[in-house]
Amino acid sequence: MTKRPTYSQIRNELMKRYPSGVTPAGIDIEDIAQLKLQNTYSTHLDIARDMAGVMRRDMAAYDADTSKFTQSLGCWSGFHAQQMIKSVKRMKGTAKGTYVYLSGWMVAGLRNRFGHQPDQSMHEKTAVVDLIEEIYVSLRQADEVALNDLFAELKAARKDGKGQGIISEIVSRIDSFESHVVPIIADIDAGFGNEHATYLLAKEMIKAGACCLQIENQVSDAKQCGHQDGKVTVPREDFIEKLRACRLAFEELGVDDGVIVARTDSLGAGLTQKIPVSLEPGDLACDYIKWLETEEVTDANPLKDGEMAIQKDGKVVRPVRLPNGLFKFREGTGAARVVEDCIASLTIGGADLLWIETATPDVDEIARMVGEIRTVVPDAKLTYNNSPSFNWTLNLRKQVKAQWVAEGRIEALDYPDGAELMSAKFDESPLGREADQRLQRFQGDIAARAGVFHNLITLPTFHLTAKGMDELSRGYFGEDRMAAYVTTIQRSEIRNGVSAVRHQHEVGSDLGDTFKEMVGGERALKAGGAHNTMNQFEGAA
Repeated sequence: MTKRPTYSQIRNELMKRYPSGVTPAGIDIEDIAQLKLQNTYSTHLDIARDMAGVMRRDMAAYDADTSKFTQSLGCWSGFHAQQMIKSVKRMKGTAKGTYVYLSGWMVAGLRNRFGHQPDQSMHEKTAVVDLIEEIYVSLRQADEVALNDLFAELKAARKDGKGQGIISEIVSRIDSFESHVVPIIADIDAGFGNEHATYLLAKEMIKAGACCLQIENQVSDAKQCGHQDGKVTVPREDFIEKLRACRLAFEELGVDDGVIVARTDSLGAGLTQKIPVSLEPGDLACDYIKWLETEEVTDANPLKDGEMAIQKDGKVVRPVRLPNGLFKFREGTGAARVVEDCIASLTIGGADLLWIETATPDVDEIARMVGEIRTVVPDAKLTYNNSPSFNWTLNLRKQVKAQWVAEGRIEALDYPDGAELMSAKFDESPLGREADQRLQRFQGDIAARAGVFHNLITLPTFHLTAKGMDELSRGYFGEDRMAAYVTTIQRSEIRNGVSAVRHQHEVGSDLGDTFKEMVGGERALKAGGAHNTMNQFEGAA
């Protein structure tokens, strides 16, 4: 990250301008120094440039040691992102290796003017840009609040006549302060239009702070959620043009290390909108066309008016076409198409990371595809969607059962098939415990075995909000009343050190008091006095 000037450096520069320590307007240079340090980034484009470097260094660290994979949670508001980063910093002492994922699904579902919409690019383009901006405003405000607390501690130490050792220690914490700002992986869907539209939107997302853009190989006007049916992919040369559009946006704005995640939905996509033009055997178009489901044109099966034919493997064939004009791929070709997609995106499209959308969380399946990709691109790395669309409990239990039956450790009838395997009665069974242990290891396993550099959960805050509101509402509007709020929320906040329990402080009340004092001195009308009810939470644990 960009090295910020220290408190002493800023103060010394200010003393050169104002040797008396006070400006002609009567402003103390200590207050100016504080504000300069609290403003951790001048613009959000500076954030994009800085965070791109962070991601590049993290990718290099992962290449050297696969245990150094990175993680994120999908956040649909700045406050969600802020609280996530604060929690990680409180737990680990650092947010290094932690990112924010910005999901197009959640923008469509929760952040657009048309209501709650499915993940089909039905939301306004500007809503994605606005959310990036909002997240970084929230993370920067977390910096301001935290640094304001440190400066309040510094002022109090000086006022109380504390020794230079204590003052130096506080200044050291100010100088070594780690920003809450982290990289955002931002979902640009299928580009919201043609390659020029993709470029224009990419620029706005980067200017809002995005250092990493994730784009998928679906048709823009027929885009579907990666975990739904009816997905339609575009020819590889079309997708490569959109990858190049994103790269040009990064280059134009001076984000030289900008990261592009090329997502392929081919594993579950059985349709394409158009047949590309092949200019020579083995080119991108030819490799795309070869997977189409076709019928040979013969005297007994001739072409009809309005039908089309192509030459394939020395024969004239008719591509199978649906009534809506879409063409079908052959069943069972998804994995092979994924491998070719990924190789083309990396070697021709200039992508930096891959995203393979899968139907189930299967380490072996991902590892097989990545193994094939790495025969051509040895350092290929993935971002993987640990999706809430997966029934994790059922999938992992099924995997354990199948393996144990194959190994002769259990009989097939020892555990049920289907949804019954989800039953709570199996939670403490040997199979249930083994599945949970694999769940705990899952991200580490795919990082080590399948080249997954970044693990994310797309929609956790959607489900967390739904679950949390359900739990609170059932208690509060039921028999527990206030006990529901206190036991499920407030008491847990206090005991876990969640700073938001002091909600006035969390949104900048003390920060505002400090500024009022900077400009008004003793005249400042402050909110944080003796009668502020937030004082009830001081020292609570």
